[in-house]
Amino acid sequence: MKDKIKNVYFRIWYWLISTIDKNAEITFMNYGYSGENIKIKLDENDKKNKYSAQLYHYIATGIDIEGKDILEVGCGRGGGLSYIKRYLSPNSATGLDLNKKAIEFCNMHYTEERLDFVQGNAQRLNFQDGFFDVVINVESSHRYDKMDEFLSEVYRVLKPGGYFLFTDFRHKNEIETLYIQISNSKFMHLKDEIITDNVLEALKLSTKEREVLIQKIAPKFLHSLGKKFAATEGTPTYKKFALQEFEYLFKVLKK
Repeated sequence: MKDKIKNVYFRIWYWLISTIDKNAEITFMNYGYSGENIKIKLDENDKKNKYSAQLYHYIATGIDIEGKDILEVGCGRGGGLSYIKRYLSPNSATGLDLNKKAIEFCNMHYTEERLDFVQGNAQRLNFQDGFFDVVINVESSHRYDKMDEFLSEVYRVLKPGGYFLFTDFRHKNEIETLYIQISNSKFMHLKDEIITDNVLEALKLSTKEREVLIQKIAPKFLHSLGKKFAATEGTPTYKKFALQEFEYLFKVLKK
């Protein structure tokens, strides 16, 4: 019941963002990454999304993606994939998301060459077999009800030797199930890392900016919901990361 209520709240927040964020102030929707092991130089317009961009940078540089054809499943409002296309020089980048308004937003706001966005289902990817060199999935899979089908679809659309860059969080009681699901897939495991501390640090460092943005774009009665969605310091999600009830994972898998 709690998960159903949470999903309703999040759908309201997604709708709100799509409805009132006319100036494209929210382009990233992940918790972010911070650490001494990552130093990136951002254009002035990108600095407001520093920690969210750093998560994409850390994940996408798990391999060399320069010149490769990549797909992001669960691209949201496209900020992460745009960052990858502009800073890391893949040959092409395709973003897929179930949310129609998110895809409309992406197609309206991003104009880089060989950067495309399409609506689709993560568990039924509408692409040919062996179409992509790399598939990326950032903080999206925890909402999929058929993780096994998603993994099978990712494997199918990757070229032989292609890479799956996966990062997301799970409750500690769900970690074993996720590991079993991935182990039952055909992927080879190249990297398995827990980055919870890095995500928690990013949430703490970005809390003030996120709260200011929420106050700017949302009516007052939705400020609390916005903070919960953004996992700002002191919210239930933040506390679950702090208490290690939630773990944030990063995996590099190969076909």
